[in-house]
Amino acid sequence: MRVAGIDIGTLTCRLLVATVSSEGSVDAIRSERKILRLGEGVDHTKRLKPDAMSRVIETIQAWKAIIESYGVERYTAVATSAVREAGNRDEFLERVRSETGVEIEVIDGEEEARRTFLGIRSGLPDVRSILGLDIGGGSTEFIASRHGQPLKTTSIDMGVVRLTERVLQSDPPRATEIQQAETLIRALTQGARRELGDLTDLMLVGTAGTITSLAAVAQELPVYDPARIQNYVLELPVIRRIERDVFGKTQSQRVGMPGLEAGREGVITAGVLILRCIMEELNAARCVVSEYGLREGVLVHLARSCRAHP
Repeated sequence: MRVAGIDIGTLTCRLLVATVSSEGSVDAIRSERKILRLGEGVDHTKRLKPDAMSRVIETIQAWKAIIESYGVERYTAVATSAVREAGNRDEFLERVRSETGVEIEVIDGEEEARRTFLGIRSGLPDVRSILGLDIGGGSTEFIASRHGQPLKTTSIDMGVVRLTERVLQSDPPRATEIQQAETLIRALTQGARRELGDLTDLMLVGTAGTITSLAAVAQELPVYDPARIQNYVLELPVIRRIERDVFGKTQSQRVGMPGLEAGREGVITAGVLILRCIMEELNAARCVVSEYGLREGVLVHLARSCRAHP
């Protein structure tokens, strides 16, 4: 089934046109991504900024034309943390509907985690026991999967944009800000761990832009190569080395770092700090990187729904 999906995140928006098999494998035809910062300031104001909404709407208009050019059977659009928390979310949803004709589904943290797992699983079909980790702009999702057991998910209100705006405000961040951020991340991770229960023997698998960017930085990739990201293993000592490097630079000095996606210069400090603290709290020495995540899971979910209700 040929389908398409738009993932509207706090920091990044993504488009994927793909075919999805009845077994749930995803074969990409066309993919796009843009860092649009829809959630800029939402943590403080609880409102989406007009210019941020306009950036996203303009992108959706362009992507809808791309979707239509591929003759897909169905398409969908989902929004996550920034939109679900914004006091003016209905204004944004109505603007998108009236200006693009696209209906957006706002999914909660638990559903975001569930669909992220569908995406991860589409890229790692043979791995039985997984602890999925999705570090987003506004929230972070944990997904625990053991063979033969129900999926366990939880979401914490901490992502790279939220942590940067709330705590890491200096450039580069001060030692006191780093300590405050660490304390916050560890407390939230401990809460997530209590909700999920025993995580022994689960393989940590990380997805989404923060973790894939760190994999690219670790390899100093001159050009992003999905084939070199999928299944790359981030070791904790490497993450600590990257952390020292990015915290030792200002945002402008991070521009052009090998492997670092343009537009992430201001939030990579939060991203590497979140990943390092979570891994330490979970006693995880390695994180397997998944190029597959929410956008693929959105399409697997859509294809299953279409087949169940043609």
